[in-house]
Amino acid sequence: MSKTHIYFVPGLAANTKIFEHISLPEEQFELHFLDWLMPTSINETIQEYALRLCSKIQHKNPILVGVSFGGIMVQEMSKIINCKKVIIISSIKSNKELPKRLRLAQITKAYKLFPSKIIANIESYEHYFFNDYLKKRAELYKMYLSVRNKEYLQWAIYNVLHWQQKEPLANIVHIHGKKDEVFPIKYIKNSIEVENGTHVMILNKAKTISKILEKECLLID
Repeated sequence: MSKTHIYFVPGLAANTKIFEHISLPEEQFELHFLDWLMPTSINETIQEYALRLCSKIQHKNPILVGVSFGGIMVQEMSKIINCKKVIIISSIKSNKELPKRLRLAQITKAYKLFPSKIIANIESYEHYFFNDYLKKRAELYKMYLSVRNKEYLQWAIYNVLHWQQKEPLANIVHIHGKKDEVFPIKYIKNSIEVENGTHVMILNKAKTISKILEKECLLID
């Protein structure tokens, strides 16, 4: 029996460690993880970038799974290559699902004030994290948000806010947390809702997400 190949794309600035707790039956599925590439320039289009990521895919008709900005990216990739299925987690299916505050950030260009320098140099700012909760968050950032190149961060944030997709693609499977603080559920339509799931539920609800992924990956037309 041939295995189904699944390619995973992480969230903005995240590395592929975010998928370390995802578990699917090895006899049925083979998992592949795509790291972020550096943009060729700040002006590289999302379509050009998606084409470069597609060149990393070694199997025909894979399933694509993307988290957050990775969810946007796998939708762009699905316009270039044939896929069995596209599954997005903690993401959006069109720019209509962006919350008002992010639309406002786009219109006012406030995103240019995003502290990409802080993410890029989080070790330099660690002494500002006084309490244990913030220290733990800083440790998580260091572990999972390791793609800290300033040009990449600016490019990625711009492309989230300026994504031109006005209508959802057909047959997208959307898994979304009911307590997602980045893309609130009230703006999201037609998703598989995860109780108490936050934007980082790929880490703390991996068992639940693994079950949903297994079920959806087996439902191939």
